Amino acid sequence: MQPVVFAVPGNEPLARRLCDALGAEPGACLVRTFPDGEVYVRIDTPVAGRPVILACTLHHPQDRLLALLFLAATCRDLGATAVGLVAPYLAFMRQDERFRPGEGITSIYFAELLSRSLSWLVTVDPHLHRWQSLEQIYTIPTRVAHAAPAIAGWLRDNVRDPVLVGPDAESAQWVSVVAAELGAPHVILTKTRHGDRDVEITAPDLTIYRGATPVLLDDIVSTGRTMIEAAGHLARAGLAAPVCVGVHAVFSGDAYDELRASMSRVVSCNTIAHESNVIAVDDAVAAAVRDVLA
Repeated sequence: MQPVVFAVPGNEPLARRLCDALGAEPGACLVRTFPDGEVYVRIDTPVAGRPVILACTLHHPQDRLLALLFLAATCRDLGATAVGLVAPYLAFMRQDERFRPGEGITSIYFAELLSRSLSWLVTVDPHLHRWQSLEQIYTIPTRVAHAAPAIAGWLRDNVRDPVLVGPDAESAQWVSVVAAELGAPHVILTKTRHGDRDVEITAPDLTIYRGATPVLLDDIVSTGRTMIEAAGHLARAGLAAPVCVGVHAVFSGDAYDELRASMSRVVSCNTIAHESNVIAVDDAVAAAVRDVLA
């Protein structure tokens, strides 16, 4: 049976790309907010006996979550055989332990919430640090699409003599894979975080990379402080202004403008719609969806 794709408001381009890639039917629905803040949803495309795909990347999750959950519940109530979620950016992955007494481990709670409401989940490069896989916290089938091949392809076409630089130990898992795909050297810096916008970076000797084009790469670029501090460290070592590549362009506040002032270029994958999107991961996402539907 042909799947139906519904866009949670704000995700219409993602839904169109999924329909084109999967041969799915675009679903019509209405989601609006009453003056008192309550959310109204209505499904206008028949879903009985059909699989449903909800398209919703999950940055600013508080603005999207109720609509997502209500759409999922309505589709199930109207007889959909399964309701899956394509969320290229998956929120609430970074709080993966109790760093201070009394904190909630929200990656677990969010996984439990989505697992109760959905049949399956597809995402792109979730922030797996202390969790080894999504299966540790999600009880539904999950598939991860990887951005590394697309990033390597873009760097191959656009950057001369790249050396990939990970701004901290957590970035090593993405940097090493892209470097291997590209056949380029890479180095990982060391980060000490003193606060949300207070970051200290240290690094090994970088002088051997003078003349190369440094490429700072990380999965999530939010405040940008880690990338900016890393760029300063590279400059002090005599390297050129780096290209900044983020898988997920969260860019809180003025982060994007501040990054552009420190980098030769700032680019991202299209997991979160942003003007910096130049690297498409649609093929990898579609392949992951086809796999989970098989």
